[in-house]
Amino acid sequence: MILRLDHIYKDYIQGKMTVPVLKDVSLHVEEGEYVAIMGPSGSGKSTLMNIIGCLDKPTSGEYELDGKNVLSLNDKAMAAVRLQRIGFVFQNFQLLSRQSALENVALPLVYAGVRKRVRRQRAREALEKVGLEDRVNFKPTQLSGGQKQRVAIARAIVNKPKILLADEPTGALDSKSSRQLMELFQKLNDEGVTIVMITHDPGIAGYAKRVVDIFDGEISERTSPAG
Repeated sequence: MILRLDHIYKDYIQGKMTVPVLKDVSLHVEEGEYVAIMGPSGSGKSTLMNIIGCLDKPTSGEYELDGKNVLSLNDKAMAAVRLQRIGFVFQNFQLLSRQSALENVALPLVYAGVRKRVRRQRAREALEKVGLEDRVNFKPTQLSGGQKQRVAIARAIVNKPKILLADEPTGALDSKSSRQLMELFQKLNDEGVTIVMITHDPGIAGYAKRVVDIFDGEISERTSPAG
């Protein structure tokens, strides 16, 4: 079991009010799975993704990532887990505009203290994996939306993370680029990468092997993927 969330609650305080966002959420993901978490805006899916990604802690509940109780960790140890075990793909790419594709992809390796020559080699290999070996020295302004997202995926996998978290990864893309991106995710999953993807789009959720619905802070499993 790579991901185990049990009885997760998340409340936010607004003035004197307590606003519940996640209500008794339990989610188990096996290594190598491809799971879509689907729900409308305001359903709690981004809050859940932030907890899975070790960007936020729940109000109560238990969370194990790759057998490690992450909620017992301090901020520094939590940051190390994010760096070493989790790859993030965001809707808006979050690339550094003045850096080349290669430099953007190598960034997690800089934080991990990997030597420059090794960094460049691994970043180049990651770009090859996403089909951008001919765009290594291009800046984000020279790339299409689909290519930018591929650079972001290369950056997410360069550290060989245990799990890839994708938050509305096709949200800024046209239908053709979205389809190509989903084919790439399928290929990565076939190679053994565990993927947890958030989406509001049934067509995108349909690419996953398992779909979990979230609505009003509560989740339910589907017996078969969306189509």
